[in-house]
Amino acid sequence: MTIVYILAAILMFGVLIALHELGHFLAAKACGVQVNEFSIGMGPALFSRTKGETQYSLRVFPIGGYCAMEGEDETSDNPRAINRQGYWKQLVIFVAGSFSNFLTGFVILLILYSGAGGFYVPTVTGTAPEFTANNGETLQAGDVLWAINGERVYVSSDVSLLMSLSGPEDNLQLTVLRDGEKVNLAGIPYQDCTSQDGKVYRGYGLYYINEVEPATVSGKVKTAWYNTIDFVRTVRISLQMLVRGDAGIKDLSGPVGIVSTITQVGQESESARDALENILYFTALIAVNLAVMNLLPLPALDGGRVLFLTLDAITMALFKKRIPEKYESAVNFGGLVVLLGFMLLVTLQDVTKLFQ
Repeated sequence: MTIVYILAAILMFGVLIALHELGHFLAAKACGVQVNEFSIGMGPALFSRTKGETQYSLRVFPIGGYCAMEGEDETSDNPRAINRQGYWKQLVIFVAGSFSNFLTGFVILLILYSGAGGFYVPTVTGTAPEFTANNGETLQAGDVLWAINGERVYVSSDVSLLMSLSGPEDNLQLTVLRDGEKVNLAGIPYQDCTSQDGKVYRGYGLYYINEVEPATVSGKVKTAWYNTIDFVRTVRISLQMLVRGDAGIKDLSGPVGIVSTITQVGQESESARDALENILYFTALIAVNLAVMNLLPLPALDGGRVLFLTLDAITMALFKKRIPEKYESAVNFGGLVVLLGFMLLVTLQDVTKLFQ
């Protein structure tokens, strides 16, 4: 069965990249930009057909695709070239790929939740004696956990994650929903607390359970949307941890690590249906990750192109001059080399983990 999960992972990457390029393609067509070729897959062509000005190709390796627009790689005098379009049209085209991935993640989650009978709601059941001693009767049974340290609780699993991000020296800040109203509580210390079964542990002294809320149509849409936004926040928190040094390269995973994770997820599932649902959930997570990472203002990524597009618009407004194309090309090339080197490093690390 391992080969099945490996093939599923390869297919997942191929589909997500193809959908990314489809986003660029549809936006380019909508903005009147000439698309010379739209390809699904890479390598030698299995099928190719030209319709109008665009060549549509299906290529042998299902590892992505591309959307070749006029004026994308070099300056073109064609009035329909992308480099001849205004700021807003180019911006829409550049971000459309990430939007497509984001939408893909949301749709997958919406499909997964379409058959749900209910959703978990983290609800307070009580507090430890130590909590009451410090904070009084500020929390009541039935309060719904809405935010922790200013971070919204989108799904029930956020509670343990957001609490874990607070250090032992940090006081906890809570926002709960009580009878439809938000109540803010601050200064909850991290201390020795007594659990409901009488054991002593280090924590905040908060008792809660995941109550089940019946799933309505609007509730399914809301939960899928909240889960998608939660994925975006996961990427943001991970990047913040990297910048602060709380996480390092050893904590990152590339394509090999993701394939390994999908294989593990599939093998640990109790049934083929569970395996499919778990892999689809993981695919939604990867789709949203791709959406966010592609918009980072780094060379060789869509976000880098948006950055140069914006800088170019600023220099035109202030100095009536554009940034010379050779400088942008040099930065993008250097960024691409660094990005490929970083990906190689992460991949080697993933391979090393497999043999540990």
